[in-house]
Amino acid sequence: IMLGARLKALGVPAIIVEKNARAGDSWRNRYRSLVLHDPVWYDHLPYMPFPANWPVFTPKDKMGDWLESYVSLMELAYWGSTEAKRATFDPASGRWTVDLVRDGKPVTLRPVQLVFATGAYGPPRTISLKGADRFRGEVLHSSAYTDGSRFKGRNVVVIGAASSGHDVAVDLWEAGANVTMVQRSPTTVVRSETLMEMAFDLYSEEALAKGIDVERADMIAMATPFALQPPAQRALYDRIRAKDADFYKRLAATGFLLDFGPDDTGLMMKAYRTGSGYYVDVGGSRLIIDGEIRVKSGVEIDRLTGTGIRFADGEEIPADFIVQSTGFQSMHEVIARIVSRVVGDAIGTCWGLGSGTRNDPGPWHGELRNMYKPLVHPNLFVHGGNLALSRFFSKFLALQIKARLEGIDTPVHG
Repeated sequence: IMLGARLKALGVPAIIVEKNARAGDSWRNRYRSLVLHDPVWYDHLPYMPFPANWPVFTPKDKMGDWLESYVSLMELAYWGSTEAKRATFDPASGRWTVDLVRDGKPVTLRPVQLVFATGAYGPPRTISLKGADRFRGEVLHSSAYTDGSRFKGRNVVVIGAASSGHDVAVDLWEAGANVTMVQRSPTTVVRSETLMEMAFDLYSEEALAKGIDVERADMIAMATPFALQPPAQRALYDRIRAKDADFYKRLAATGFLLDFGPDDTGLMMKAYRTGSGYYVDVGGSRLIIDGEIRVKSGVEIDRLTGTGIRFADGEEIPADFIVQSTGFQSMHEVIARIVSRVVGDAIGTCWGLGSGTRNDPGPWHGELRNMYKPLVHPNLFVHGGNLALSRFFSKFLALQIKARLEGIDTPVHG
């Protein structure tokens, strides 16, 4: 949607294709308790900032309604209830053939440029659980979870301890379920209040009072190359750990596994490198510390039984319902499904910096891998990320597409 608005401002004709019926449904259809963990000053859309009285942390339905209003007021060509089935590229004409189903009817488009903007990630990532055929309960991925109202008084296990795992666990606890969180690897946790105070100073009421609006804040924030960010981030998280030392001590005492990244650079570098493995604490950690949500960590899952999960240490945790909050695959899997497996594999993983750290293999890229820039396949781009990254990089991706439309030479470097 942001890229569509940027392209419209540049006079580039573009159609936005969305499988859901209405703009914003990708937010509305998620779990009931979903709220943005980034502050409003960080999340503005281009050309139409949020009102001054907007909540600091936006609830999902409110975000969905804002996106729907944005599409209308920006007069974007937005096709809801439209699914992309297949896309093929003709090198001779330099055009794509994109086969769609719109409101149940086949439609074919022939654009010059094709952008996959389905988020920073691809299909849900699930883990295979031995004994699943014996389990008498229900297993689903967090992307299909909506609310826990039907699980009051029942035993629920959430596999995964990052953002969605915490959000789902809290939602189930609020619904009256008995919740156990299974943590398979350490998580970087930062209290929301601390993060706002120490890491979001550029995006705040105080920054606005100094004349630093969102455009200026973006330029300041993105002026430091990714290669130079780790030392500053490491120093920041040294201060955060010192400030909240008692909080981390109490959280670790529950058995919850904490880390600050493989090189102690914290949440933001994890976000850039893998987009996973972190949680901005908006209440979930307190429930864990108080024993309201139990944590099972450091032990492999052996198998499912008829009534629960058995672990390698012999413990069996009863479960009527299992939620896999296990993240998502790379965007190139979406490209592989719609274009071809050959093209998807040629592009490879989208996201990450090539830092050589866990789940972010080298070589070093210098920018986010395969994002917002030409790919190995002609006339194909990937756009995604959080609201701030989408806002910032949509400008430069739109300019690249505009230049090609106008026939301006666009050499690719690196």
